[in-house]
Amino acid sequence: QHRGWFQSSLLECCATRGMAPYKQVLTHGFIVDADGKKMSKSIGNTIEPEQIQKQYGIEILRIWTASGDYTEDLRISDEIIKGSVETYRKLRNTVRYMLGALDGWTEDEAIAPEKMPGLERWVLHRLAELDAQVKAAYNVYDFKRVMSLLINFAGVDLSAVYFDIRKDSLYCDPRFSTMDAWDDATAVYGNRRRAARTVMAAVLERLLTWLAPVMPFTMEEAFLESHLSGKAESVHLLLFPFTPVNWRDEELAERWAKIFTVRRVVTGALEVERREKRIGASLEAAPVVHIADEALVKAFDGEDPADLFITSGAELVHTLEGKGGGFTLDDTPGVVVYPEKAEGIKCRRSWKYFDPDLADPEFPDITPRDALAVKAWDATHGE
Repeated sequence: QHRGWFQSSLLECCATRGMAPYKQVLTHGFIVDADGKKMSKSIGNTIEPEQIQKQYGIEILRIWTASGDYTEDLRISDEIIKGSVETYRKLRNTVRYMLGALDGWTEDEAIAPEKMPGLERWVLHRLAELDAQVKAAYNVYDFKRVMSLLINFAGVDLSAVYFDIRKDSLYCDPRFSTMDAWDDATAVYGNRRRAARTVMAAVLERLLTWLAPVMPFTMEEAFLESHLSGKAESVHLLLFPFTPVNWRDEELAERWAKIFTVRRVVTGALEVERREKRIGASLEAAPVVHIADEALVKAFDGEDPADLFITSGAELVHTLEGKGGGFTLDDTPGVVVYPEKAEGIKCRRSWKYFDPDLADPEFPDITPRDALAVKAWDATHGE
C-alpha cells in the first residue's frame, strides 16, 4: 500500500524511537488514464513508462511528472504525453536559439543595465521576478508552478516578444568585433546588439540551471555547448545564479505593459493583412495607430515603434476619434490600427523598406544602419 507505508512507518518509528523516520516526504496520487479511471491490464488502458522512454526519451516523462499536480491523481494518455513532447520542443528550441545568438560571446562584450535600452531592462525585470518565484516554488516542491512559469516565459516573453523584436538587431546591427571602427552613430546600434546578447547570456544561464532538475540531459548538453561550460564540469554542479534585486523595476514593467497592449493590436492588424494577401511580411507595412489614451502614447517615449512592431515604419497619433475602417480588438478600446503599406525600396540586407534619398552613396541599396554595420566590418576585417 503506497500511502499506508508512510503512515505505518511514521507510527512505528515514533513509538520505538521517538522520532519520525524521515525529515520530509513527497508523495503523489495514483496514476490514472485520461478519463480518471484506474489503470488495468484487463481494461487495456495501461501505459508503460518504458514505452514512453523508448519512443520519446526520458526527458518527456520527467516533464510530464513535473507538470502534473501530484496532490491529486495524475492523468496520463498518449495525448497528454504529446503535450509534454510539445513543451520539450518549445523549451529546447528556446535554449537552442540563444546558443546560436550567443556564438562567440565573452564577458568583454557585456554592457551595464543602466546603458541598456528599455526592452532589455524589461527582460531583466522579468528575470528578477522569475528568480524569486522559481526558487520559492522549488523550495516547497511545487514543480508544476516552476514549469508553468518557465513555459510561459519561454513561449511568450522570449519567443513571441523579445526574440521576435531583437532578431533584426542580432542579424544586422554592428557586431562587437567591429567596435574599433564605431563612431557615435554606429555605437547606437552596436550597443543595442551588445545589450541584447548581454541579456541573452543572463537568460540562458538562468534557464539552464532552473530547468536542469527537470531536463537534466538536455540542459547538460546545452551547458557543454555554451560559454558557461568553463564554470564547472557539469550544469548540475552550478548553483542558481545570483540575480540583482535592482533588476526589478515595477515602473518600467508598467510602461512596457502599455507598449505591449498597443503592440498586440498592431500584430492582430498585420495578421489580417497577411491573411488577405495585402502584405507578405510585417516589414512591408508602416501602420498608423490612433490611440485615445495619452498614457499609452507616452509609454513609447524614447522608443521606435516600428522596431517594436517589426515594421518598416510606424506612426502613433493621439486622438479620441478614429477615421473609420481601422482594425480594433474588443478588449482594447481606444486603439485603432490603419496598416498602411511601407514606402521606398527594400533593403537587401535587413529587408526593411526605406527612403533611397537617405541611403549612403557607397551603399545605395541598404539602409543607413546597415551601411554603418558593413563599413565597420570592412574596417576591422578587411573588405
